[in-house]
Amino acid sequence: MQTSSLGTSDLQVTPLTLGTMTFGKEADEATSHALLDAYVAAGGNVIDTADVYSAGLSEEIIGRWLKGSGKRDDVLIATKARFAMAKGGPRGLHPDYLRGAIEDNLRRLDIDTIDLFQPHAFDPNVPVAEWLGLIKEFVDQGKIRHLGVSNFLSYQLQQTLDVAKYEGLPTVVSLQPQYNLLDRHIDYEVMDVCKNHNIPLLPWSPLGGGWLSGKYERDSVPTGATRLGEDPSRGVEAYDKRNTERTFAILDVVKDIAADHGASMAQVSLAWLIQHPQVGSVILGARTTEQLADNLGAAQVELSTEQWERLEDVSRPHTPDYPYGFVDTMGGR
Repeated sequence: MQTSSLGTSDLQVTPLTLGTMTFGKEADEATSHALLDAYVAAGGNVIDTADVYSAGLSEEIIGRWLKGSGKRDDVLIATKARFAMAKGGPRGLHPDYLRGAIEDNLRRLDIDTIDLFQPHAFDPNVPVAEWLGLIKEFVDQGKIRHLGVSNFLSYQLQQTLDVAKYEGLPTVVSLQPQYNLLDRHIDYEVMDVCKNHNIPLLPWSPLGGGWLSGKYERDSVPTGATRLGEDPSRGVEAYDKRNTERTFAILDVVKDIAADHGASMAQVSLAWLIQHPQVGSVILGARTTEQLADNLGAAQVELSTEQWERLEDVSRPHTPDYPYGFVDTMGGR
């Protein structure tokens, strides 16, 4: 895999990142280490995790792999903190909490420096300058190289950028949002902020919780050892939420294009993201090395302009009448 600059940072990233939310849960330690080995062997160089993934076990598994493999200098480590590690526990971006959370990130990963630290969500109860000031301390100490953010709304991202600029604090170099052919709601406003400030996306759930691999069917509730088979009401990809005509219209186009390339539907869905001009690297989540191998094949799928635009058109989100549609009808764009 080739590398490219992540926005304005000096980080050189591959188009596919290994997400590790499954580590310690759906994937035991041996499987997790096999996934890491396979990903690096394929040329990948970005590993994304978070403190809340398996209550810290994901980071610990990665830390043991880094120590045992001797690959620390070959990969970039991205992690996150913000949410409670236990039900009812402390959380947020206040420096009194965040300082310890970041030190815990470093301890579990058994590393000296986090290449990309990302608050897992905005905290409306803490002034931006306060937590950015803490990030500056960690940057000055060499414990954090760059700041990204995850799940920020457009005004939250813009506010963070403004405070960073006018207070001389570390700025945001990437955004990690949910983004895939089934869910493009960040197109409404977040995308424009990213374009204006050269902030690349690191999309999570690029296959929409498995939907875009073609594994789920109309009017047939999932069963078995899949994300929705184990819990059909799970999260934003819940079966009842996505079992719609729009979903299957998108899947039909993905299926057609996959047949043209002799590729899997998952590979085509990922290829659309890889070729998206605002995407820096796509975060893959896998339970098995077989799933990972198929997903990594997306790097070899080159969609034509016509194919990419077909996917762009069929997946374009409905524009709400207000305020977006209203602005259009008034000739404001």
